Amino acid sequence: MAKTAPFSRFEWMIAWRYLRARRAEGGISVMTWISVIGIALAVFALIATMAVRAGFRAEFVSTLLGANAHITVYGNDGTDPAGRPLKGFADYAARTERIAAVPGVTRAAPVIRGQVMGTANGVNAGVEVYGMAASDLASVPSVVDGEEDYGDLTRFDAGVVIGAGLARELGVGVGDRIRLISPDGAKTAFGTSPRVNAYEVVYVFTSGSPDIDRIRAYLPFAEAQSYFNREGRADEIEVFVQNPDQVEALQLPLLEAAGIGAALWTWRDSAGAFLQALTVEDRMMFILMSILVLIAAMNIISGLVMLVKNKGRDIGILRTMGLSEGSILRIFVICGAVTGLMGTALGVVMGCAFAYWFTPIFDFVNWVAGGGVWDPAVRPIYHLSAQLQLGDVISAAGLALVLSFLVTIWPAWRAARMNPVEALRYE
Repeated sequence: MAKTAPFSRFEWMIAWRYLRARRAEGGISVMTWISVIGIALAVFALIATMAVRAGFRAEFVSTLLGANAHITVYGNDGTDPAGRPLKGFADYAARTERIAAVPGVTRAAPVIRGQVMGTANGVNAGVEVYGMAASDLASVPSVVDGEEDYGDLTRFDAGVVIGAGLARELGVGVGDRIRLISPDGAKTAFGTSPRVNAYEVVYVFTSGSPDIDRIRAYLPFAEAQSYFNREGRADEIEVFVQNPDQVEALQLPLLEAAGIGAALWTWRDSAGAFLQALTVEDRMMFILMSILVLIAAMNIISGLVMLVKNKGRDIGILRTMGLSEGSILRIFVICGAVTGLMGTALGVVMGCAFAYWFTPIFDFVNWVAGGGVWDPAVRPIYHLSAQLQLGDVISAAGLALVLSFLVTIWPAWRAARMNPVEALRYE
């Protein structure tokens, strides 16, 4: 008996005829379409979930890096008359210049930081004040590039810049005045008295992070030095780098440039636990959604079992005509594999389309729900987005195809092992 080449043309032809069941065998066709739709929906759900998770992660990291330094250089370089370490650096200008010269650093700026209480219109709020030069503030992307920013940043030296959340909480806008109250004020013979200064709001920014917008305010560097009793000093040096994901590689060069008494704090140190939690959640979400793909792929078994049962007579005739067990096995493997391939392709198209048009879809859902689907008051970002990543698409499609191919083996093997005499006994 001559052997046929695996997956010959006639094997594909027979498999295709079985998939296109006649009207009298409509149950087989229905099961095939149920399998295709089930796999498509499972793959779509997996891709859509991973895209939304990737979008959330990207938005979070972008928000975090937009308003905060990639690396903060801090430390002390002396002691006060009482022998206590002095926070920050007196030679901040020289240190900043050396740090800015390190390859990979895009910007370095001395900063004064302090926590005070802001008050206006009878409302009080905690405020985190950053003292910064006007030229340095103008280079912070989240402060100058916000879609809802308003005011005149060129008047920064004449007032204070505050976040939109803080402005809303205090009920102030551009042109209004707020008072900043610090417990560590002027030192007198009777002790330290609180310092209360009033500043005009010259600019209101939206950084993209509700948490930052609720507490952040910027003062001119010289004014912040005076207000926080930091004359001639800077608390720390903010450093922005070209590739934030590679901050670890710059730590040693930055420490050498910063000099004695300096230490580093990177954005990964501040958000590392949260990012690690997101990574674990992403992996668990992929595993859980993969179970849906497995359940959908199990429909292929049901469809093939029905197909084998209905085609028992055909299998007996084909075996009598000389078809080998391998050919029968491959015919039914093709049936299951084509079903899985069709469902996977449809699911990939649906998932990619969902990620591409996620914003209008989300806006429609938000409109139907009457608004408030995404509340930035309880989440670290203002907007939810979807980011389609090639690796996620390949992983979802590959998983669906592998499972689809694997579940076809057992029903196809049963068809191949069918005894032609038994199949034709009652025909």
